[in-house]
Amino acid sequence: MQAPKDALADMQCKDKFLIQSVVAPNGATMKDVTAEMFNKEDGKVVGEFKLRVVFIPANPPSPVPEESEEGSSPRASAVEGANQSASSPDVVARSLMEPTEKSSAGAWSLMSKLIEEKASAIQQNEKLRQELELMRREIGKRRGGGSISVVLVVLVGLLGLLAGYLMKKP
Repeated sequence: MQAPKDALADMQCKDKFLIQSVVAPNGATMKDVTAEMFNKEDGKVVGEFKLRVVFIPANPPSPVPEESEEGSSPRASAVEGANQSASSPDVVARSLMEPTEKSSAGAWSLMSKLIEEKASAIQQNEKLRQELELMRREIGKRRGGGSISVVLVVLVGLLGLLAGYLMKKP
């Protein structure tokens, strides 16, 4: 698989892979594997698995790497299933929880990691919304405070005119 030439803005990848497997005789080497082995003929069982690419955004690097994260790569992973829609971590988590597929420890750790990332993203989003609201309030106060100083300038100007009028009058 080659890296995409353009960055995917919506993190949606249309790449799908078909993995085929056959039973090879004992002692078979790489030279013995040919394309004819994968032909679907009577009596031959060719296992097929369809994989779809799912991009998962990377976590910011932690100062101390944890042991459970050292061997895993959160950049991209594959999920079995031909008709699965892989648009969000929720879909990946649901697909891993399906009772028809056997779950491994890696699948459960991936699912828990995705759930933690989702909770972290929601919490960060809420924090940013609160900060944005606070900034909007501060800007509103500054604009409101600016109108008070304009009134003060006008008042001082009127007092200056009144004082000038009284001084000129002998």
